[in-house]
Amino acid sequence: MHAKIRIPSRTPLQIEVCEPTAAGEWNAYVAQHPDASFYHRFEWHSLNCEQLGNEPHFLVARRDGCIAGILPLSLVASPWFGRILCSMPYVNYGGPCADDAETEDALTRRAVELTGELGARHLELRTLRRSGVELPVSMRKVSLTLALDRDPEVLFKGFSSKHRTNIRRAEKNGLTVRIGGLELLDTFYAVMERSWQQLGTPLYRKDYFRAILETFPADTRIFLCEKGTEPIAVAFNGYGNGVAEGMWAGGGPRSRELSANYVLYWEMMRDACLRGCTRYHLGRSTADSGAEEFKKKWNAESEQLYWYYHRPDGGPMPELNVANPKFKLAIAAWQRLPLWLTRRAGPMFARSIP
Repeated sequence: MHAKIRIPSRTPLQIEVCEPTAAGEWNAYVAQHPDASFYHRFEWHSLNCEQLGNEPHFLVARRDGCIAGILPLSLVASPWFGRILCSMPYVNYGGPCADDAETEDALTRRAVELTGELGARHLELRTLRRSGVELPVSMRKVSLTLALDRDPEVLFKGFSSKHRTNIRRAEKNGLTVRIGGLELLDTFYAVMERSWQQLGTPLYRKDYFRAILETFPADTRIFLCEKGTEPIAVAFNGYGNGVAEGMWAGGGPRSRELSANYVLYWEMMRDACLRGCTRYHLGRSTADSGAEEFKKKWNAESEQLYWYYHRPDGGPMPELNVANPKFKLAIAAWQRLPLWLTRRAGPMFARSIP
């Protein structure tokens, strides 16, 4: 008679809030996980807390004492939209990263529980792929990503002949691009506050961008497109896990006239190639928008983004986006305000809109 073979059960997951003392362990996990990004770095814990007043709740799943998954969450307290638990606010995506679907689902379920415990109006998870947890999902946004080559010329030759002509034609307008950090912050911010005011969008305070540059000095860059000494267009990029992340951008009054984005984007892509990045994420766009169409000219491929929501009260998904008719009057009013007023009021509104 054969003895029964006992198969040991899998060690249960332990999900807890990650303390700052474990930041190094968290970042080591981010560095080796294929789905992790610059936005998953633990430094956003203090950045969003100290600069924007968010309450961080960075969840970590452990098995046998080792990290098996992470989910960075921030609680945004908005006087207009209530308390929002989000991963990740203000940036392109966040969401859970885990060793397996079981761990990812466990982190998501814990986030759902935490939403009620914190008295949040809703939970928002911005993910790059479908979740196994049944939650309402918005699919309005897409991610545009371009595969890079270590040789920028190989990348350039892969563009259509029409697109290469557009880049060269824009370069003949006398445009040049400077790449830097804190020394370009004042010019970057001056262009951004005018550009975003014209879009009807509040802008974060300058110190927020300064703190990001100081926190990630080797992994952030400002790009300034100029004609002579006149600033024409700007962009702010982050870098992590071999991916260049397009984070924020803006253009001056002559940006469209001079086709500045053709020069600016090419120089950012060229720089990313030379940095050894394998992909360039051009940021999120609304599906079927003009922004998506422009980014596709660079051979960028659209990937669906999944924004999952949970409301403890069982209400419908929130519609905190510019397409919501409720916000059209507010956007139009913001566009008409003088710059000195939007400069003062903008940061207060911006920090309340994740």
